[in-house]
Amino acid sequence: MKSLRVEPALRLEGEITLLGDKSIAHRSIILSAISKGKTVIRNFPANKDCIYTVKAFRKLGIRITQKFKTQAARCPAITVFGKGLYGLKKPKSPVFVGDSATTLRLILGVLAGRAFRVKLITGRSLLQRPMRRVTIPLISMGVEIKARHKNQGLKAEDYPPVTISGGNLKPITYRMPVASAQVKSAILLAGLYVKGNTKVIEQIKTRDHTERMLKLFKADIKLVENTIVIKGNKELASPKRIYIPGDVSSASFFIVLATILPKAKILIKNLGLNPSRTGIIKVLKRMGAKIRVSSTEHRASSIEPMGDLIVRSSSLKGTVIRKNEVPSLIDELPILMVAASQAKAKTIFEGVGELRVKETDRIRSMSENLKKMGAIVKVLKDGNSEKVVIEGVKKLKGCRLQSFGDHRTAMSMVVAGLAAEGKTLIDDVSCINKSFPDFLSQLEALMIYPPR
Repeated sequence: MKSLRVEPALRLEGEITLLGDKSIAHRSIILSAISKGKTVIRNFPANKDCIYTVKAFRKLGIRITQKFKTQAARCPAITVFGKGLYGLKKPKSPVFVGDSATTLRLILGVLAGRAFRVKLITGRSLLQRPMRRVTIPLISMGVEIKARHKNQGLKAEDYPPVTISGGNLKPITYRMPVASAQVKSAILLAGLYVKGNTKVIEQIKTRDHTERMLKLFKADIKLVENTIVIKGNKELASPKRIYIPGDVSSASFFIVLATILPKAKILIKNLGLNPSRTGIIKVLKRMGAKIRVSSTEHRASSIEPMGDLIVRSSSLKGTVIRKNEVPSLIDELPILMVAASQAKAKTIFEGVGELRVKETDRIRSMSENLKKMGAIVKVLKDGNSEKVVIEGVKKLKGCRLQSFGDHRTAMSMVVAGLAAEGKTLIDDVSCINKSFPDFLSQLEALMIYPPR
C-alpha cells in the first residue's frame, strides 16, 4: 500500500499528451492476434490491465514484442505477430487475467471459437464480478462454460474463475438486457467464428470501439441503427499499423480539475473524441464547463476521431444525468461526482446501479469519501435501480480518505483533495497503476501551488 498526502493547489496550467485509450488498446491486441501478419500498435498504454491482455495472448501462442521510442516509457510501441482466426494454441496451464474485466470478458468471446479447454483465473477484485451477462449468450451459441456459481435468493450468478470449451458455434440474435460494451464485444468476437450471421441488438447504445476496430481489420460487419450484424468464418486482414488516441477516461481527471480550480487553463493533445466516449464532455458543457476542441484529426490507422482539447476554469451548475447517458460515461461517473460537489445546486445521477459491480462498489466509495469532505450526498432507490443526488458545496474539506483499492476512486479523490481546503491523506494509491501509472507525475507537471 502506498499512501499519498495531497496539498491544496492554486491552479492548473500547461499542456499534456496522454497515452492511448485503454479500451481501444485491449481490442487492438486481440484483433491483431487473430488476424494474419504483423501489426504495429503505437501509443500503447503500458498499464496493468493492458499488459494482462498482452500476457494472455502470449500464453495462447502469439508472439508480441514491445519497444520504446524517443520518450522512454512514455511512448511504447507494441508489435503483434498474428496467426489468423484459428492460430491460437491451447495453453499448458490456466491463463491469468489479473483484475482486468475487459481482458476476461473479451477473451471469452475469442476462446468461444476455439475447440480446446481453457481456464481463466483472476485477481481478487474480479472474483465478485458478475459473469452471467456474458456467459449466457456464449452458452446459447454452443459454448461449454463452467464458473463459480452462487444462488442469491431467487437470483443466480456466475463468478470467476471461468473454464471455457469452444468450437462449433451457431449464430444467434441477442437482445442486450444490460448496456455493456464488454458483453457486446464478446458476442461479436465469438461471431467471427460462426458460419452465418450473428446479431446483437442494443436497447441503449454503448461505446463502439469494437465495431470500429472490426471494420479496420476488414471484418464483414454491418450496423443498422441499434442492430449490429457480423458474418463470420472469414479471416481478418491486419491494417499493418494502428495508432491509439489519448484516453478520454484518463483525461477526465484533468478536465474536471481544470474546471473547478481558479485561473486554470490546460491543453490536452491528440485526445480520442469517439462520440460514444465523450459523454463526460457533453455533461460538463451542460454544467457550464469551458471546454473547446481546438483541432480534429482522423487517422486511417486509427479509425477513431481525435483532437486537441482546451479546458478553462468554469462556474459549474447542477444537472440531471439520465440513465441512457450512463453507458457513454460509466467510467467517468466517479470524477463527475467530484465535479457535482463543486457545482451550484443539485446534480442527479440516474440509473447508476452498475457502479456497484465495478472493481469496487463505486457508489459506496465515492459517497463515503465525499461525505467525509463535507459534500451533501444522498443515495436513493429509483424503482429497480439507484440514483445518487449530490448538492454542491462552496469548498470541500481535506481529511483522511480511502481508495477502496479502486483506481478511479483514488484518482477522483486526488482531484478532490487538490481542490479542497486543508491537507488530504489517501490511504492507498498504488491501485492507480491499473489504468494510469504516470497519473501523479503528469498531474504534478501541471500543478501550481501557493507559496509556502
